[in-house]
Amino acid sequence: MLAIEQSGNKLLELIEINEDDAALQFSPITVCLLVVKIGKDYLMGFNHWRKVWEIFGGCPEEGETIREAMVREAKEELGIECTPEWLGLAHFEMQPDYFSSVVREEYGAIFGISLGEEYLERIEELRIDREEIERIALLGKLSSNEEIRELDRKLTEFY
Repeated sequence: MLAIEQSGNKLLELIEINEDDAALQFSPITVCLLVVKIGKDYLMGFNHWRKVWEIFGGCPEEGETIREAMVREAKEELGIECTPEWLGLAHFEMQPDYFSSVVREEYGAIFGISLGEEYLERIEELRIDREEIERIALLGKLSSNEEIRELDRKLTEFY
């Protein structure tokens, strides 16, 4: 196990597998996540509903590939068109929540992108989904009393 949150959600492992094989061998992949590196720091978004800082992403929609889902989520949450780098597949143990009433294993596609510091201002101007992601900030600038999703913090270490 690589990380655990207060809720009991666990990041069990990061599976090194190519993107095409991941989609074939671990279907369904329930979430696509994007680690955004800016300089030597990582960009985080404050989730309005969860009240926690996290990396970016979301669930694939009907008929979308995991890459198409990630590109769409980057456009919605960051306002940018990008071709993210495939990092691997995260294996999670998730506790009951609004998605399911049981403990379950899930797999998440993990992508990464590096951007210059000039993108911070551009992202703030262009991002579309301001209802879910209230605000953005660099991980290193967040105060120690702000809640950062531990699984997401751990995922930044892989990029």
